Amino acid sequence: MMAKKRISSIDILRGLVMMIMLVDHVRERFFLHEQVLDPMDVSETSSGLFFTRMAAHLCAPIFVFLTGLSAWLYANPIGKPARSASQFLLKRGLFLVLLEVTVINFSWFGRYETLYLQVIWAIGLSMISLALLCKLPRWCIGLLGLAIVFGHNALSFVSFTPDESGYALWTILHDRGYLVSEGWLQVKVSYPVLPWIGVILLGYFAGPLFGSGFSATLRKQWLIALGTACLVLLILLRGFNIYGETLPWQEYDSVVVTVMSFFNFTKYPPSLDFLLLTLGIGFFTLHWFENRPAKWMDVLKNYGAAPMFFYILHLYVLLIAYQSCVGVFGTNKGAYFGVDSLWQVWAIALALIGILYLPTKKFAAYKHSSKAKWIKYF
Repeated sequence: MMAKKRISSIDILRGLVMMIMLVDHVRERFFLHEQVLDPMDVSETSSGLFFTRMAAHLCAPIFVFLTGLSAWLYANPIGKPARSASQFLLKRGLFLVLLEVTVINFSWFGRYETLYLQVIWAIGLSMISLALLCKLPRWCIGLLGLAIVFGHNALSFVSFTPDESGYALWTILHDRGYLVSEGWLQVKVSYPVLPWIGVILLGYFAGPLFGSGFSATLRKQWLIALGTACLVLLILLRGFNIYGETLPWQEYDSVVVTVMSFFNFTKYPPSLDFLLLTLGIGFFTLHWFENRPAKWMDVLKNYGAAPMFFYILHLYVLLIAYQSCVGVFGTNKGAYFGVDSLWQVWAIALALIGILYLPTKKFAAYKHSSKAKWIKYF
């Protein structure tokens, strides 16, 4: 029973971030006429749009961290002998990269013009990296993860021009940019992968928190301690503009805009402050979800049990919905079709949560009952 509760809390949190991600993707479909930058321009972005976008910041860090944690659980199943996760991580990482450059890229525009290497690409490369590093002593994995997460901001001074030999590798690792900027198919790295490798390593290092060696009480104490440490460190580093974010926060006449400035973090690549905030919230949320059974959490658990299926499904549903609206109504927001208000974005997302729940639940049930080898990659 204890193992079931532990797995459930992870699935519930994963399902929650998938729901938040859905809101952000609806925004990118039907509210794209209101552009947001990275980091956001607080003088031009409404508070509602800012905090809607900020909520979506939780998705990638928590999901990547849980991917690393789940990899440790795969390698150390409760009540069974330990096994290597390297082959599974390598194969699934390669599979995710393949999905990114084929099925997922097509879902964004319904055509191939620019190949955007985004979050699934970053997760795939992070899994491949973990496959190569998971045989190291666990303390080495944790230390390397900390060094990457805390140190990558210090590498901002390193840069390469497109004609230099290190440009492609550094673009993949740290600096967002085009790998191919000309020709019939351009290739852009939207998610530099180095910080995400650090996050997945920390997730793997934290895996024993959910192993048989930790009681529920001790695990919850650790989750509270980790969440508190992240947020206190964030307040110190950000409060005094010491380190961890390239754009200092400023005080404005408006309290709301000042708060927006304080929490205006860089996502591409994720700054240290970005990761301290999102992972800190993630630790507190994991603590809260454990041993708090509620019927509505079953919805999150089912979504979290089949994340890749839901990810692909919702992207194509949004593609078809958007193109149908353009076909029927035309473009009403310049080059885009869009809704007038942000509340409509949330309304569409809530409707899709209801519509997509049953197919996702059925696939999750099939995934856990099927003995087919291919199904575990979803």
